[in-house]
Amino acid sequence: MDAGRLEVVFAPPARRKMEEMDVETALQLARDIKTYLEASPFPLGKTRIKRMTGFSPPLYRLRSGDFRAYYRIVSAADRPSGGPATVRGTVVVLGITHKKDSEKILRKIR
Repeated sequence: MDAGRLEVVFAPPARRKMEEMDVETALQLARDIKTYLEASPFPLGKTRIKRMTGFSPPLYRLRSGDFRAYYRIVSAADRPSGGPATVRGTVVVLGITHKKDSEKILRKIR
């Protein structure tokens, strides 16, 4: 893994949702997660990424077509094992949902 990239891990609910999706949608979401979250998971300018208000620790959302991936960023120093020295931190994808169901998942994450 490149030292400048972050590791992306999926929480069990996010993994299950990816497995339930049709192949084309899941591949598009996986490409967007790799493109945006491994390199720069923070919102810069007008992007597909938004920091959600009212969440502590911070919660972020990635838009990918009609789906939304909600995630948090954990620094290498915050992880119990410390992780390998080549990884700056970890992006933990907590949930994936269709945009019309976003409020439900946000209530669960809160």
